[in-house]
Amino acid sequence: MEKTENRGLNVSARCFITAIAVIFALMVATYVLTFLVPGGEYARTVDANGSTVIDTEAGFRYVDGGISFLRWILSPILVLTAEGSGTLIAVIIFLLVIGGVFNSLEICGLMQHMLDRIAAKYGHARYKLMAVVMLFFMSMGAFIGSFEECVPLVPIVVALAVSLGWDALTGVGMSLLAVCCGFASGVCNPFTVGVAQKLAELPMFSGIWFRIVGFVCIYALLLWYVRRHARKVEKPVLNNASEGFLADPKKDKGLVCFVCIVGAGLAAVVASGFITALQDYTMIIVALMFLAAGIVAPPVSGMSFGDLLRTFADGVKKILPAVLMILMAASIKFTLDEAHVLDTMLHSAVTAASTMPRWLVVLFIYAIVLIMNFFISSGSAKAFMLIPLIVPLAQVFGISTQLCIVAFAFGDGFSNSFYPTNAALLISLGLVDMSYGEWAKWSWKFQALNLLLTSALLLVGFAAGY
Repeated sequence: MEKTENRGLNVSARCFITAIAVIFALMVATYVLTFLVPGGEYARTVDANGSTVIDTEAGFRYVDGGISFLRWILSPILVLTAEGSGTLIAVIIFLLVIGGVFNSLEICGLMQHMLDRIAAKYGHARYKLMAVVMLFFMSMGAFIGSFEECVPLVPIVVALAVSLGWDALTGVGMSLLAVCCGFASGVCNPFTVGVAQKLAELPMFSGIWFRIVGFVCIYALLLWYVRRHARKVEKPVLNNASEGFLADPKKDKGLVCFVCIVGAGLAAVVASGFITALQDYTMIIVALMFLAAGIVAPPVSGMSFGDLLRTFADGVKKILPAVLMILMAASIKFTLDEAHVLDTMLHSAVTAASTMPRWLVVLFIYAIVLIMNFFISSGSAKAFMLIPLIVPLAQVFGISTQLCIVAFAFGDGFSNSFYPTNAALLISLGLVDMSYGEWAKWSWKFQALNLLLTSALLLVGFAAGY
């Protein structure tokens, strides 16, 4: 079996330059937008749970907008001082930990050993394995709201896809795209549907049957799309474990340690779907899980402690370029917030909806969230901003609140795997040595097909009185 080079996680120069160019172009476009759109803001209030939401009774007013050139240039740094920067800092630390761990696992040969074992055992049933892996990732997104937490698993699945005779695009489709689709289906997603229903004063996760239908339809489309591509690029693989695979007792022990520790961490993440207190700590849990696996498994596999420290440090250094990408992407929202442009854009969209037919308003709500997701990737943050506006808008047109929540979940989720302003996407592509242009060229057709499918689901729900 052909082995890949042990190089750990590494943001390649090609991917880095492409991503930086795309993000900087978006930063410039955002800065120009601040001159074209007047400043404005909705009044905010604090609800019974202590969360800040838009006060629809106080309404919207125009204010002085704009941002100075100096603050715009410094925005990738200033974003670290903005409200909510704690999450951004956590993502950066999370990424650096994962980079160090994976480099150690790669250098000691444990990752390659695991992939060879899986390919040898399941090579004869690889498309069944594909379906199971994709269902797992979609379920992680749909039922417990995982997305960024699955980023460390993306390089593993990509390497697995290559070992099974496919390519990196297949691996990213099986993992990142799948978890994103599950997240957007919102079956029991606590960070989108859960928060939105709470703000709309609906029972938590009520109306689940329609979201399950959506989950099944989206899974079928995604499986068809990725499988179709995999069949075009597939190469032959080993059909049994005795052909070409050599057992290694030390590597097997290290693999057992790795799987047990990661499995325990994933169990804790799954438990967060039922234990509310854990939901704010899932990223920390995943980081600690991989850190523990990275400290224990390599020495068990035969790596010295000195080599472990050296390879971990090397892995952290390799991943540092991704930090700049994250800060630049986050600066786009910072610029719009500073210029008071986001509320003006939202106010214009809500005003435009007042002249539309009822069925079109459903799709327009979808579009509003889809556009806002370009600037605000956090689902719960968008819920606090949009739900107080789009739910009353839907009710004016006789559209059910439940359907409005589904439109919100759809608009919030799918584009996370397409917009270059999403940090998780940029990180994942960088870690698997894939340029944004390559990913966009492959995935835009799925995004278009999925947009048609989910729009049809919303219209069916509207017609059925959901």
